[in-house]
Amino acid sequence: MYAKNSWKKYQEQDHGVEDVFAFNELYKDFITKGKTERACVKEALSLAKQAGFKSLDEYDQLKIGDKVYVVNKEKNIALFVIGERPLEEGLRILGAHIDSPRLDLKQNPLYESEGFALADTHYYGGIKKYQWVTIPLSLYGVVVKKDGEVVDIVIGEDENDPVVGISDLLIHLSATQLDKKAAKVIEGEDLDITLGNMPLNNEEKDAVKASILKLLKEKYGIEEEDFLSAEIEIVPTGKARDYGIDRSMVAGYGHDDRVCAYTSLKAILDIDTCRYTSCVILVDKEEIGSVGATGAQSLFFENTIGQLLYKMSIDSFIKTRMTLENSMMLSSDVSAGVDPLYLSVNDKKNAAYLGNGIVFNKYTGARGKSGSNDAMPEFMARLRHILDKQNIHYQTAELGKVDQGGGGTIAYILGNYNMQVIDAGIAVLNMHSPMEIVSKVDVYETYQAYKTFLKDA
Repeated sequence: MYAKNSWKKYQEQDHGVEDVFAFNELYKDFITKGKTERACVKEALSLAKQAGFKSLDEYDQLKIGDKVYVVNKEKNIALFVIGERPLEEGLRILGAHIDSPRLDLKQNPLYESEGFALADTHYYGGIKKYQWVTIPLSLYGVVVKKDGEVVDIVIGEDENDPVVGISDLLIHLSATQLDKKAAKVIEGEDLDITLGNMPLNNEEKDAVKASILKLLKEKYGIEEEDFLSAEIEIVPTGKARDYGIDRSMVAGYGHDDRVCAYTSLKAILDIDTCRYTSCVILVDKEEIGSVGATGAQSLFFENTIGQLLYKMSIDSFIKTRMTLENSMMLSSDVSAGVDPLYLSVNDKKNAAYLGNGIVFNKYTGARGKSGSNDAMPEFMARLRHILDKQNIHYQTAELGKVDQGGGGTIAYILGNYNMQVIDAGIAVLNMHSPMEIVSKVDVYETYQAYKTFLKDA
């Protein structure tokens, strides 16, 4: 149903609102645990195994109903439910990204200054740098030692852990700072996290840094040089929480785009049969152009389709490409929700509202649709038909006014295979900030839409 408030629908159903709230408890747990790409893949893999999915390597031959997963470099996961129709007739694909804007430690991060041990960072993705100061932050990631041992690092997430953070200038001395433009109030090279202030006893030079290194050695067995082969992300500390006195929303880090990743994942975990093979692909690097071996531009997905065909006794490059061309995909990514405090950036007739269900963006891009997929109207009509049939609420939107700005997703990349692709996801407030906001009913309605797409499109 087009542009209707979804809460009203569930308020009219027995236990409808309770179902919405219960689903979001599961989502809050997922997003709290999955604050990095590796953590998301680990959690998704655990849920998939519980639902009966097996590694593609465990199958000699694939048949209808088989549930399959493939993991790529601990940062991508693809899941499939083999459908009744031949694979070459195409898949129904949900594609979301599991990277989010954050800070990364540099390769040579540690230094001491004025009695503090600090660490250099490089921000990842589009952020407002001033939003990342004076908030509690956690360290999350892996250190890989020269002998190949992988050491998991999580500091700040347990309630008994210390946290780290980035200091800011006190208001009493900020006259010059406050004259700067918002983009320059905090410079990228000043986003250094504070690690400690206590010197190591009997150490003369860089004694505070030496103290931090001693702690890291004792707890994790790592040396300073091991940061050369580390991947440590700095993310906001704490659990996802109910937002609003009515608990109608969820506040948390990384809704963009883990809210679409979770709803896509849950949709495929909750189906047993489908006409066309169902697929969910969770990718990395969307926030920096979908590049690299774990981004959507990688050949990982194409290669995996080739492997599926091979385990159906089809070994053909042409059949692999035709399978992709015959497929349909929802590029499962978030959209910008209308904020009542900043109405001027939107065309209100073509904007996404929290509470109105899944959002379709026929095109994204920036000004003049640059970099956009621009989906076919025939595909949109097909989606309208199947969603209306199931009384699933949806809305359409653009990302702000024409000359205001813009953004992109992975839709155009999969569109290169000549498949039908459209952006479809959840409206978010505070996008790319340390605390983003989504509506619980949109999360649930999007899950229902994704499940319907996999079964009925």
